[in-house]
Amino acid sequence: MNTADVHIMLAPMEGVADFVLRDVLTRIGGYDAAVSEFVRVSGSVLPERTYERICPEIGNGSRTAAGTPVAVQLLGSDPALLGENAARLAALSPHGIDLNFGCPARVVNRHGGGAMLLDEPVLLNRIAAAVRRATPAHIPVTAKMRLGVSDPSRALECARALADGGVQALVVHARTKAQGYRAPAHWEWVARIRDGLAVPVVANGEVWSVGDWERCREVGGGRDVMLGRGAVSDPWLALRIRGARNPVPSCEDWLALRPFIAQYWAGVQKRAAPVHACGRLKMWLNMLRRHWGEAEGLYRAVCALGDAGEVSAVLRGHGIAC
Repeated sequence: MNTADVHIMLAPMEGVADFVLRDVLTRIGGYDAAVSEFVRVSGSVLPERTYERICPEIGNGSRTAAGTPVAVQLLGSDPALLGENAARLAALSPHGIDLNFGCPARVVNRHGGGAMLLDEPVLLNRIAAAVRRATPAHIPVTAKMRLGVSDPSRALECARALADGGVQALVVHARTKAQGYRAPAHWEWVARIRDGLAVPVVANGEVWSVGDWERCREVGGGRDVMLGRGAVSDPWLALRIRGARNPVPSCEDWLALRPFIAQYWAGVQKRAAPVHACGRLKMWLNMLRRHWGEAEGLYRAVCALGDAGEVSAVLRGHGIAC
């Protein structure tokens, strides 16, 4: 199977795929692009340092150390304010500006952001149009949406509203807000949206393996995919989809992953307080347990620890130089 022309993106995952993990995953490779965690826009035009904090890649030409382009994601519900912030962000020359209509978190939704806006396609159109007007033509404006708040009956209407507002590509997380992250993902809706739009549509949701991607491609009608939790639990997944890595996780993969765990641990300690750094590492190890028994043992060994020095000692005991 020729997968050379598949476009693979790393998803924005609030509280998960921060700058450090984006760096690690894109060093492992296989990604054409990535999107940052969201920048919440509410009540003011944010200073440049806010964008630089959430997306430090801006200081590297909007690319990770491995060279992967990174778009910055905005989340909010005020078209004028989002437009003003997009103009401020555009001055920093991001690879792109992405709009978040997919976050299902209550703390986000109760303030009128994320997936809750999928009940208001007219507002979606106004937001997209305001951001597109405020953004120079050479910077792409894209969006990520779910299928709806509680059902997908307005999914195509929302997608068209975004495209008509000027969004140049759309990622569809094939679940509703109410569904959260529960299986299954309804990839058939990706096909319906793709058929109804003239802009590129990328599938997202419930792709954990090469087999999942193949089924997503068949049902969703397109090769392109945005990988989220599947990429975090299997850092080689993008390369597996491309046929550049063995198709299923192996012991050899775990050995190859150990230096990247050390890199992540070093990086996260520089950006977070020790207790939070420990929590970030545990989160990643917890997700890696899906594929590797070695990760299971390591996670169990550190799960009760809150001291960075003790965690480092355990990592070294498991062959991870740090």
